[in-house]
Amino acid sequence: WSDEQLLDFIEQHPILINRPIVVTPLGARLCRPSEVVLEILPQPFPGPFTKEDGEVVG
Repeated sequence: WSDEQLLDFIEQHPILINRPIVVTPLGARLCRPSEVVLEILPQPFPGPFTKEDGEVVG
């Protein structure tokens, strides 16, 4: 797959990306599982992080 083909496919089938793409000065990540966003935050997250299902991480 070329990058362009992959992006076209994702555009046609957005359900394939069921987590947000997060961009910070430290990089970009597809945040699945959601707590990987903690790895690219420019400053530490203040306190525990609670996922959608109620699980506390970090």
